[in-house]
Amino acid sequence: MSVSKSKENAAPGVLDALRATPRSVRYLLGGVLLNQLGAFVQTFLVLYLTHRGYGVDKAGFLLGAYGVGAVAGTVLGGELTSRLGSRNTITTAMGCSAVLVFLIPWLADPGDYPLLLGVVVVLGLMTQSYRPAASALLSDLMPDEFRVMGFSMLRIAMNIGAAAGPLLAAGLIQIDWNLLFWVDGSTALAYALLAAILLPRPAPTAGAQHPGAAREAHRSAYGTMVRDHRFLLYLGSMLLSALVYAQFFAVLPVDLDEAGHPTSLYSGVLTLSSALLISFELAVTARISRWRASTAATVGTFVYCLGIAGYGLPGSVPALVLLTTAVSVGGLMISGPTLWAHPAKADEKVRGRYIAASQTVFGLGSAVGPALGMLMWTHYGDGVWATCAVLGTVAAALAFAGLRSSDEPRNAAEDTDAAEDTDPAGRTDAAERTEPAEPDPAEKTVAAEDAGEARVTAAVEEVPGETAIPSGR
Repeated sequence: MSVSKSKENAAPGVLDALRATPRSVRYLLGGVLLNQLGAFVQTFLVLYLTHRGYGVDKAGFLLGAYGVGAVAGTVLGGELTSRLGSRNTITTAMGCSAVLVFLIPWLADPGDYPLLLGVVVVLGLMTQSYRPAASALLSDLMPDEFRVMGFSMLRIAMNIGAAAGPLLAAGLIQIDWNLLFWVDGSTALAYALLAAILLPRPAPTAGAQHPGAAREAHRSAYGTMVRDHRFLLYLGSMLLSALVYAQFFAVLPVDLDEAGHPTSLYSGVLTLSSALLISFELAVTARISRWRASTAATVGTFVYCLGIAGYGLPGSVPALVLLTTAVSVGGLMISGPTLWAHPAKADEKVRGRYIAASQTVFGLGSAVGPALGMLMWTHYGDGVWATCAVLGTVAAALAFAGLRSSDEPRNAAEDTDAAEDTDPAGRTDAAERTEPAEPDPAEKTVAAEDAGEARVTAAVEEVPGETAIPSGR
């Protein structure tokens, strides 16, 4: 019995996860990869607009407007996911994105600046709206024991697209700058069609909600999030982690240049980080998938931020910079999938909003992080890396406190297994189950209140969900 039990509790391998991945999830991941491969707007918008005659200031402002729309887009995506379902949200968001991207070459003349500004803001809004829906659908479809590895697959798909996209863009630019946006729009449209045809349809609802009841249900969902103190601690960890993460792209290249290193060193850092994430993240996730969620999040966050702080070591040489990069990427591989998967454990009625809140907070930190980092670097130099170490330590502590609730169900199940294993006679205690002990009066009261609350929730807070597909839960 002990042998079979150890096999059951063994960490699932990469091949196990790939075999257990439903076909719908493979379609979802393929769409994410395709869309990310052609996501050129944020990366090349400034260069494109300066090529079309814009000044750097106006082009930079347009990119900032796109970023504002992107941060708001994750909030919108959470709402659409709760109201329309994941499939319809992805289809709508990607379809609208395709149309808006196609418009950019037609509105890129400096005289059309006000129209282009509006298009760019809405484009950022729609482009990011699909992400909460994709995460919610992935959580619904993946078996519980492979959920964290499913989010690792999602991250890998995005990283592959982000790594290969600039290479594709370099070839397109040699032909025609406008091809960037024709290809970008085409990949978004292809993702919309893929979602409409291949992803699961939302389950039909029993009947339409009264408008007042629907509004009360949505308010209740946000109230649940605000009262979830552990989740607020988790959001604090995500915000601080994003502030640190932003310095990898903002301060590091400037700092390396100031130290006299060639530009090729930063290119090597980017290449190394992408290669490590794509090559090893799924294998690392398989090894830590049986860790407690709080342990994986805490250790990974601390190691990542410690690696980022290592860029401030005195007398850094290229080999040390690359080693520091490997350490920080190792921390990302340990904590990233667990942190991404955590909001997807929320109840289905509020899951989309939890995921959206997580992605919005991280996006906000990534948006303001570069400005704060450059301001600090200008005044305090390498002190910015020491600040990253402090923020990383706080982020790790908040991750530990925020994800402790994720450990409780797993620990309870382990305690049950241990109790069964220690029964010397191998009995199932059927006699005790047929004569349950009289519950405490306080427990009766709580159970009655919970039952009444459940009836009210079923009547008032019913939210359309996804089609009933086995998810392992």
